[in-house]
Amino acid sequence: MTDGPISDVAFTPTVKAVQERLGSRELYAGMEERGGWNDRVTDDLASFLAERDTFFLGSVNADGQPYVQHRGGPPGFLKVLDEKTLGFADYSGNRQYITMGNLADNPKAFLFLMDFANRKRIKIWGTAEVVEDDPALLERVSDPAYAAKPERAFVFRITAWDLNCPQHIQPRFTEDEITAEVEPLRERIAALEAEVKGCCPET
Repeated sequence: MTDGPISDVAFTPTVKAVQERLGSRELYAGMEERGGWNDRVTDDLASFLAERDTFFLGSVNADGQPYVQHRGGPPGFLKVLDEKTLGFADYSGNRQYITMGNLADNPKAFLFLMDFANRKRIKIWGTAEVVEDDPALLERVSDPAYAAKPERAFVFRITAWDLNCPQHIQPRFTEDEITAEVEPLRERIAALEAEVKGCCPET
């Protein structure tokens, strides 16, 4: 990182030149002057992470080839370890180990998290490492209610994060979110049916 704004992790000189050519550099320069992006976990970010049951993890190998991996689990499985650090447990999967290999060559990583229901997305830049043989850390990032046994932990150190605008995010809802909305309607329908039946008994 340079001594410039933390958004320089994404806004490289080449990116800034493109912004200048296409007319958006003034907008983002103003954002940087007003404090720019954050590099620590705020209460809002912690609340957002606690509700997520999925995210995408980007990594790059030694040749610069990017790779994006989906991660899923119980809501909040991506844990806040401290104001600059996140972590999650790694369980047995397809055993390709592409992300693990990439991070061994290049620790730079990226998290992309979506809240489709509320049309929010958060981008987090940083570095990541795989930690093995650390029972205390594994206990911190594991979910006791999850039946599978964790094999290792991933630790993600935040460089910068940004909340994107909701434009073009199509609302989608999980089964639990739909159930939470539909169940009161079902209960109301059942109550009305009972009321009608009580007023108009069958003959």
